[in-house]
Amino acid sequence: MKYVLHFPLFALALIAYNAIMITGDAFRTNPDVISIPLMANDDVMPLKLGDIFVMLGVILLYFEILKATRASRSTIVDHALSMLVFVAFLIEYIVVAGAGTATFMILTLMALLEVIAGFTITISTSRRDVSFGGN
Repeated sequence: MKYVLHFPLFALALIAYNAIMITGDAFRTNPDVISIPLMANDDVMPLKLGDIFVMLGVILLYFEILKATRASRSTIVDHALSMLVFVAFLIEYIVVAGAGTATFMILTLMALLEVIAGFTITISTSRRDVSFGGN
Protein backbone atom coordinates (compact mmCIF):
# COMPACT_ATOMS: atom_id res chain seq x y z
CA MET A 1 0.00 0.00 0.00
CA LYS A 2 2.88 2.33 0.78
CA TYR A 3 4.24 1.96 -2.77
CA VAL A 4 0.98 3.24 -4.25
CA LEU A 5 1.67 6.66 -2.73
CA HIS A 6 4.86 6.91 -4.79
CA PHE A 7 3.22 6.07 -8.11
CA PRO A 8 3.16 9.17 -10.34
CA LEU A 9 -0.47 9.93 -11.14
CA PHE A 10 0.34 11.54 -14.48
CA ALA A 11 1.43 8.09 -15.63
CA LEU A 12 -2.25 7.13 -15.44
CA ALA A 13 -3.15 9.99 -17.78
CA LEU A 14 -0.36 8.96 -20.14
CA ILE A 15 -1.51 5.34 -20.15
CA ALA A 16 -5.17 6.30 -20.67
CA TYR A 17 -4.29 8.71 -23.49
CA ASN A 18 -2.20 6.06 -25.23
CA ALA A 19 -4.91 3.42 -24.82
CA ILE A 20 -7.46 5.69 -26.48
CA MET A 21 -4.98 6.84 -29.13
CA ILE A 22 -4.10 3.25 -30.08
CA THR A 23 -7.74 2.23 -30.48
CA GLY A 24 -8.48 5.00 -32.97
CA ASP A 25 -8.13 8.62 -33.97
CA ALA A 26 -10.35 9.98 -31.19
CA PHE A 27 -8.10 12.84 -30.15
CA ARG A 28 -7.68 14.15 -33.70
CA THR A 29 -11.44 14.23 -34.25
CA ASN A 30 -12.07 15.21 -30.60
CA PRO A 31 -15.69 14.04 -30.42
CA ASP A 32 -18.30 15.33 -28.00
CA VAL A 33 -18.56 12.96 -25.05
CA ILE A 34 -21.31 14.64 -23.07
CA SER A 35 -23.47 17.73 -23.33
CA ILE A 36 -24.28 19.64 -20.17
CA PRO A 37 -27.43 21.77 -20.23
CA LEU A 38 -26.96 25.29 -18.93
CA MET A 39 -29.60 27.50 -17.35
CA ALA A 40 -28.63 30.60 -19.34
CA ASN A 41 -30.62 30.84 -22.57
CA ASP A 42 -31.13 27.08 -22.61
CA ASP A 43 -27.60 26.64 -23.92
CA VAL A 44 -25.80 23.34 -23.97
CA MET A 45 -22.10 23.02 -23.20
CA PRO A 46 -20.53 20.13 -25.08
CA LEU A 47 -17.55 18.46 -23.41
CA LYS A 48 -15.12 16.97 -25.85
CA LEU A 49 -12.78 14.07 -25.13
CA GLY A 50 -9.78 16.41 -24.96
CA ASP A 51 -11.58 18.70 -22.50
CA ILE A 52 -12.24 15.78 -20.18
CA PHE A 53 -8.58 14.77 -20.28
CA VAL A 54 -7.48 18.31 -19.45
CA MET A 55 -9.90 18.38 -16.51
CA LEU A 56 -8.53 15.02 -15.38
CA GLY A 57 -5.02 16.46 -15.67
CA VAL A 58 -5.93 19.41 -13.43
CA ILE A 59 -7.28 17.03 -10.78
CA LEU A 60 -4.17 14.84 -11.02
CA LEU A 61 -1.97 17.94 -10.76
CA TYR A 62 -3.69 18.90 -7.51
CA PHE A 63 -3.04 15.49 -5.98
CA GLU A 64 0.56 15.41 -7.22
CA ILE A 65 1.26 18.80 -5.64
CA LEU A 66 -0.43 17.60 -2.46
CA LYS A 67 1.88 14.56 -2.49
CA ALA A 68 4.88 16.85 -2.91
CA THR A 69 4.15 18.53 0.43
CA ARG A 70 4.95 15.31 2.30
CA ALA A 71 8.37 15.28 3.85
CA SER A 72 9.78 11.79 3.77
CA ARG A 73 12.92 9.94 2.84
CA SER A 74 11.40 8.77 -0.42
CA THR A 75 10.71 12.26 -1.75
CA ILE A 76 13.64 11.96 -4.14
CA VAL A 77 12.13 8.77 -5.56
CA ASP A 78 8.82 10.58 -6.09
CA HIS A 79 10.58 13.40 -7.93
CA ALA A 80 12.60 11.00 -10.04
CA LEU A 81 9.49 9.07 -11.07
CA SER A 82 7.66 12.29 -11.89
CA MET A 83 10.62 13.41 -13.99
CA LEU A 84 10.57 10.10 -15.88
CA VAL A 85 6.86 10.52 -16.60
CA PHE A 86 7.47 14.06 -17.88
CA VAL A 87 10.30 12.81 -20.11
CA ALA A 88 7.97 10.10 -21.46
CA PHE A 89 5.33 12.78 -22.18
CA LEU A 90 7.90 14.98 -23.91
CA ILE A 91 9.42 12.22 -26.04
CA GLU A 92 5.99 10.97 -27.03
CA TYR A 93 4.87 14.50 -27.92
CA ILE A 94 7.89 14.94 -30.18
CA VAL A 95 8.07 11.46 -31.74
CA VAL A 96 4.59 9.86 -31.84
CA ALA A 97 2.29 11.12 -34.59
CA GLY A 98 -0.97 10.77 -32.65
CA ALA A 99 0.34 12.70 -29.66
CA GLY A 100 0.65 15.99 -31.52
CA THR A 101 -2.57 17.47 -30.17
CA ALA A 102 -3.30 20.43 -27.95
CA THR A 103 -4.67 18.11 -25.29
CA PHE A 104 -1.43 16.15 -25.11
CA MET A 105 0.64 19.34 -25.09
CA ILE A 106 -1.38 20.67 -22.13
CA LEU A 107 -0.94 17.37 -20.27
CA THR A 108 2.81 17.54 -21.00
CA LEU A 109 2.98 21.06 -19.60
CA MET A 110 1.06 19.92 -16.51
CA ALA A 111 3.57 17.11 -16.01
CA LEU A 112 6.40 19.68 -16.29
CA LEU A 113 4.64 21.95 -13.80
CA GLU A 114 4.28 19.02 -11.41
CA VAL A 115 8.02 18.31 -11.59
CA ILE A 116 8.95 21.97 -11.05
CA ALA A 117 6.41 22.39 -8.24
CA GLY A 118 7.61 19.21 -6.55
CA PHE A 119 11.21 20.36 -6.50
CA THR A 120 10.23 23.88 -5.43
CA ILE A 121 8.04 22.68 -2.57
CA THR A 122 10.72 20.26 -1.38
CA ILE A 123 13.43 22.91 -1.45
CA SER A 124 11.31 25.50 0.33
CA THR A 125 10.19 23.09 3.06
CA SER A 126 13.72 21.81 3.60
CA ARG A 127 14.96 25.39 3.91
CA ARG A 128 12.60 25.86 6.85
CA ASP A 129 13.81 22.65 8.49
CA VAL A 130 17.48 23.58 8.33
CA SER A 131 18.83 26.80 9.74
CA PHE A 132 22.24 28.15 8.86
CA GLY A 133 24.13 30.65 10.98
CA GLY A 134 23.09 32.14 14.28
CA ASN A 135 19.55 33.22 13.25
